[in-house]
Amino acid sequence: MNRNDRAITGLVMLSHSLVHTYEFAIPVLIPIWIATFDTSAALVGIVVTVGLSLFGLGSLPAGVLADRVGSKPLLVACLLGMGGAFLLLGIAPNLIVLTLALVFWGAAASVHHPAGLSLVTKGVKERGNAFAYHGTAGNVGTAIGPLLTTLLLFAFAENWRFVAAVLAVPALVGAFLAFRIDVDESAAVRPAATDGGDAGTDEDGSTDKGQPGIGSIEEFLSTSKVLLASAFLLVFGVVMLSGLYYRGALTFLPALLSGFDAISPVSVLGRTLEPANYVFTGLLAVGVFGQYAGGKLTDRIDLELGLLIGYGTLALIAVVYLPAASAGLLPLLALSAVLGFFLFFVQPFYQATVAEYTPPEARGLSYGYTYLGVFGVGALGASVAGGILTYFSQFVLFVVLAAFALAASGIAAYLHTRSD
Repeated sequence: MNRNDRAITGLVMLSHSLVHTYEFAIPVLIPIWIATFDTSAALVGIVVTVGLSLFGLGSLPAGVLADRVGSKPLLVACLLGMGGAFLLLGIAPNLIVLTLALVFWGAAASVHHPAGLSLVTKGVKERGNAFAYHGTAGNVGTAIGPLLTTLLLFAFAENWRFVAAVLAVPALVGAFLAFRIDVDESAAVRPAATDGGDAGTDEDGSTDKGQPGIGSIEEFLSTSKVLLASAFLLVFGVVMLSGLYYRGALTFLPALLSGFDAISPVSVLGRTLEPANYVFTGLLAVGVFGQYAGGKLTDRIDLELGLLIGYGTLALIAVVYLPAASAGLLPLLALSAVLGFFLFFVQPFYQATVAEYTPPEARGLSYGYTYLGVFGVGALGASVAGGILTYFSQFVLFVVLAAFALAASGIAAYLHTRSD
């Protein structure tokens, strides 16, 4: 990697790790919120859905802004906003303020993926390596989030409001560091200067003096029409299903795990220790290897084939997860590790697939649509999971998750056949 590649990769790694640190602190807090506000899993699932839906819904305007004003300013704003949201969470006296804090966090966090991935695909020449490191950093955050939250809750006698305020600090420090990083955002798509040529012309035909990106509603609608009338629409279907599986599986997983006899809560020094939270953290930590392996393989195998294998495996895991959990500690830990690996293995594949199915000048918008699907539509997975657990059973939840993954695998199979 050259200096600019390393600078961009470091910037998106910083932002990505913190986005998922906060995202996965939330599931650890959900059982405490249910007890604190004396409510049901279904209602808290709706609260989380409302808040986290902005994580996806905000991606579309963020993608437009990434094409228009650049990615770095948006990433700095993302980090500032997430820190502010957790400060608000720390003073939430009721579910209404809690919801507002989660909405604020979701809106801020929604900026990262369209801005960060647009920056990688337009600014980094060694894109596969950048995807691998970006994904790995995200999974470091997913592991640190629940682990740090669990340790802080144990240390401060489950004073979750104080813990939320402490968790705001890393994002505020990260914003300062991000502001100081200097990057060339279009180094990978700008043609080299030639004698007699125009070195200031970008791949999309705009000049350095011109205003890039979408500048009007008409441009937004026409560009969106081109994207959604192409094979990108099928990729969009894959990422929506992926988001439903992802959010449906992970939102209530700590609570589900604590109900298994093999890892039920225990009392230590007069305080409750939750082994389920450590298993959840371990599952997410294994995702580091899934992200890294997936990122490296995007340059080595057909992207559509990677999606087919990944989602097919996730469907199988959903079918056998409960029987494995009932069989004892070792089967539960082993299958949780496999779930963590493949849940994140698919992410660099769909990120790279988006880049292959879209033009550079609409890259920010295309990633905006992508994360509208993953985290916007996908946020409904929290409500689906909460409703199923309240009114049906764990078995029904995992059947529904398997159906999501099978549908995504079927679309990937069609795309693979079409690409051949």
